Amino acid sequence: MAVSKRGAAASSGPSVSGDKVTQIGEALGLSSLEDVSLMKAAHRGLSWAAVRRFLECTGLSRQGIAQYLGISERTFARRQEAGIFGSRESEQLLRLAEIYQAALDLFDGDVNSTLAWLTSPVRGLGKEHPIDMTRSEFGAREVRDMIGRLREGVFS
Repeated sequence: MAVSKRGAAASSGPSVSGDKVTQIGEALGLSSLEDVSLMKAAHRGLSWAAVRRFLECTGLSRQGIAQYLGISERTFARRQEAGIFGSRESEQLLRLAEIYQAALDLFDGDVNSTLAWLTSPVRGLGKEHPIDMTRSEFGAREVRDMIGRLREGVFS
């Protein structure tokens, strides 16, 4: 099942640059943007502030992110109350942020087009929704490859 969007996506998404790591950190509002720091952030657990920023940047719904993470809305609310997400959830969110940023770059910073592509069946991915495939590292690898092929103009 595809992750749902809020009614209107934020009109100003995160800035698009050629540096993938910077983009991931920016979407989550993380101060350190190096791979090692991102891994440590995932291990410690992302803060609610980082997740909130990601929701605001992407226009994805809280319900949709909870569904993507495989947790109930109540569990999502408890994470918000606690102010921190678990390491597994944080790693999944970092992976989603990476894919979101790559797709945003592909669509020249157009948040609405990016969300439409992520939440729609893609023929080159076996008619799966890219956002659903990113739940696993293997699926995310396929989505990254698809984005790369589309960026290079390879028919997929």
